[in-house]
Amino acid sequence: MMLPILFLFYCFSATTGFGSERLINPKKLPMFVDDLPEIPTLSGFHGRHPKHLRLGMFLKTWKFHRDLPPTPVFAYGVSKDSATVPGPTIEAIHGISTYVTWENHLPDRHILPWDPTIPTAIPAGNRGIPTVVHLHGGITEPGSDGHATSWFTNGFKQKGPSWTNKTYHYNNHQHPGNLWYHDHAMGLTRVNLLAGLIGSYIIRHPHVEAPLRLPHGRKFDHPLVVFDRSFLYNGSIFMNSTGNNPSIHPQWQPEYFGDVIVVNGKAWPRMTVRRRKYRFRIINASNARFFRFFFTNGLRFIHVGSDSAYLAKPVVSTAILLAPSEIADVVVDFSKSMSDTVILANGAAYPYPSGDPASEGNNKVMKFYISRKKEVETQRVPSKLIEYPKPKLSDASYTRYIAMYEYTSDIDEPVHLYINGKRYEAPVTEKPKVGSTEIWYVINLTEDNHPLHIHIGLLTALDQTELVRLEEFKDCMTKKNDAVKCKIEQHARGKRIKVSSHEKGWKNVYKMMPGYVTKILVRFSNIQSNASYPFDATAEPGYVYHCHILDHEDNEMMRPLKLVA
Repeated sequence: MMLPILFLFYCFSATTGFGSERLINPKKLPMFVDDLPEIPTLSGFHGRHPKHLRLGMFLKTWKFHRDLPPTPVFAYGVSKDSATVPGPTIEAIHGISTYVTWENHLPDRHILPWDPTIPTAIPAGNRGIPTVVHLHGGITEPGSDGHATSWFTNGFKQKGPSWTNKTYHYNNHQHPGNLWYHDHAMGLTRVNLLAGLIGSYIIRHPHVEAPLRLPHGRKFDHPLVVFDRSFLYNGSIFMNSTGNNPSIHPQWQPEYFGDVIVVNGKAWPRMTVRRRKYRFRIINASNARFFRFFFTNGLRFIHVGSDSAYLAKPVVSTAILLAPSEIADVVVDFSKSMSDTVILANGAAYPYPSGDPASEGNNKVMKFYISRKKEVETQRVPSKLIEYPKPKLSDASYTRYIAMYEYTSDIDEPVHLYINGKRYEAPVTEKPKVGSTEIWYVINLTEDNHPLHIHIGLLTALDQTELVRLEEFKDCMTKKNDAVKCKIEQHARGKRIKVSSHEKGWKNVYKMMPGYVTKILVRFSNIQSNASYPFDATAEPGYVYHCHILDHEDNEMMRPLKLVA
C-alpha cells in the first residue's frame, strides 16, 4: 500500500493550508451574527422559449462567518466574481427546455484530501479535478444526467469513459417541484460537494401552482440549503486526512460530520421575518448528517411537498427528519409565534440513528427575528394541493430484492459498502422497462440509515418491517446473497412502521432503516400523466442508484441502472 499513500500525500500537499493549522472550536464563533444570504437566481427560460446558460466551477474564497478568514471553495457561477456557495438557484418552467453548458475552471490540485484507493476518477498524470453535474430529482435523458463516469477536467482537456457532451439538456417536462444540482464525479462526490459544488433548481408550473396561492415572491419564498462543515483557524474547510483503516484506505472515512451548521452559505445565520406565512424549500445538502428540524417555541411546519413533488394535501408537524439530499417544502406561519424570536434547531443523532446526540454547535441551525406588527395576508395554504395518480400494487410488473451490506476490517472498521454484494463495476443487474412500475424490497443489513436515491425513478414508500432473528438472516445473506433462498418471508415479521403522512407522496429519496425491510414502489415514467419520456431513456451511459451518504456512495454503495425498451 506504499504507492497509494505516497500518491495521496502528493495529492494534498498542495492544498491551501491543509494540516497546517488547528481545528477551530465552534464555540469561538458567535451564532446568529450574519444575515441569511439571498441566493442569486438564474432564469432557465426566456418567455416561452428555451434558454442556454453557461455555468462555471471556480476556485475562489468565501466568507462563511463574520469572524472566519475567507475560505478557499469551489463555487458555481456565471463568472468567478459572481460565483456563490451554494450556486445560483436555476428557475425553470414546466415544458420549456433549459440548456446548461457546465464549464470546469478548477485548478490542477484539489483543496481537500481524497483517496485513490477507492474507485475514483483520476485523470492522466493526475492533472485536473474531475467534475460532472447531476440534477438531483431531474427526469432527464441519460446523456444529461451527470453519470459518475462522464466527468471532465478544466477546459474539457480530459474526459471520463462515458462522457457525452458539453451542454446538458433539461427538458423540464416533469411535474413542478424542488430539485438541486451537485457534483457527481466517481469517488470525488464527497470532496467536491464539501468544497462547495451545490445549488438549487426549481421547476415552476404557473397554471397549476398559481391557484394554490401559497406564499410566493422573493420576499416570502426561500430555498434554505443546509449543510455542515468544520473549519481550521485559517478559514480552510477541515476534512480528516487519515482513514479509519489507514493501511487499506489512507484517507477514506465512512462519514463526514462538521460542527458548524451553514445555511445558504452562512454559519448559523439570522433572518428577520414579518408576522405572516413564509415558504421554505429546505434542502439537506450535507454529506452524511441527518437533521431533525424543529422550532424552539413550538411553531409548526405545514408540509406542502416532499423532494420534487407536491403532496395531495398539506400535513402539519412539529419536526422534520431530513436525510442527506432530501427536500422538505414547507410553509411556516410566524403569526402563530408567541415570541419575537425563535431558533430553528436540530435534534438528530450522528451517525443516524445510533450515534452521538446533537451537541452545542450542530444542534442549532438559524434564528428568526419576528416583527411585532400583525399583517392581513391573502396568501394561504389550501386544503388540497396537487394530487397525482396513486400508486397501485397491481401496476407492478416486477419485484426486486435490494440488499445493503457493510464490510469491515480486522479492527472492525468499515472498509467498503456494497448493494446486493456487488461492486459498482460489476455488470448491470437492474434493467427496468421504460414506463414500468416495480416493487423493491430494500433490505438494510447495516447499522446505519441509508437514504436511497434512484436516478430518474420516482418512488412511493409503502411500509417498513423489522427483521427478526437478524444475525441468522445476516449470516445466510453473507453466504448466499439471496433473499429468497434465505427465506426473507420468515424474517420480515417484526415491528411494522407506517410511512409518515408527509412522506406518502412521490419521492426520489427514502430513508432505509437499519435492520428493516423497506417496501417501495418505483415508477419509471412521469407521475403526472401516462405519457412516456420525451427522450430515449435506454441510451448510454444509463443511470445509477445509490446511498446518498456521499462517503458511502463514493466507496461503492452505488450500482448502475439501465432502462430497456
